[in-house]
Amino acid sequence: VCIKVTVCVPAVIQTQQTVVAAVGAEAQLSCQLLQPKDVLQVTWQKMLPEGEKNLATYTTYFGQRVNSGFKDKLEFKEAGLQTCSIVIRNVSDQDEGCYRCLFNTYPDGALTGRTCLQLYELHEPVLLIRESNSTAESVVSCSATGRPAPTVTLKVTQRDSSLSHHNTVRVNNINGTVTVTATAVLSGSHDDSAEVGCAARVPPGPQVEVVMMVPQVKQTPADGEKHPKTLIHRSFFIFVVDFTLIIVLLVVFGCFCAAVVSALLLLKSQNR
Repeated sequence: VCIKVTVCVPAVIQTQQTVVAAVGAEAQLSCQLLQPKDVLQVTWQKMLPEGEKNLATYTTYFGQRVNSGFKDKLEFKEAGLQTCSIVIRNVSDQDEGCYRCLFNTYPDGALTGRTCLQLYELHEPVLLIRESNSTAESVVSCSATGRPAPTVTLKVTQRDSSLSHHNTVRVNNINGTVTVTATAVLSGSHDDSAEVGCAARVPPGPQVEVVMMVPQVKQTPADGEKHPKTLIHRSFFIFVVDFTLIIVLLVVFGCFCAAVVSALLLLKSQNR
């Protein structure tokens, strides 16, 4: 007869299962020993396919020691034999993965905790508004690049305006990021205060928003109405015609006066 017995052992080390950080930011990894133990040394390791790699150690005698090759990348945030945490600066793809904290105790040996670093990446969205073939509508598009694929949401602030014909396109980039472009048609009346917003988010990171004022749509003049340029051209034409007529009249009047003066001079000479 086989009897299976399950023994529940309380956790000895408290740590975060997953630490999330943005690419280029800092990431803090922490471990805390929940039971009082005689700890001789605390060691931080990076778990790699070929094995564990020592990053840093702390002892009461030697203090904090960061291994060569990581001194510009890693530092102790809190150094202690019961609680120990490190900070990884300017995290990149090479830093993503799992780490171990080892509390070397006497006489129990090494007590191990495990925490994994997960990175996300999100660039600021690019929002564009352009006129469509219809004078009463505009096309709104917003692109965001991130890792994993970001969610992109469009919205309009004014009640009389609406977004329709939504479309989303995803493009996988060679560096592992994904570019998502959301497009919609903006219709309805809107004034100078109307705004279109674009929100992009990569879970579990924060949401990034951009806002743009909606440009006024150029209205086509209705039937019977005169276009401003047409009115300007017509006014200029009338002005030129009037000015030419005045010059002609002045020339005719000048010729008439010259003829009268010549006639008077001729008559005066004959009388003599």
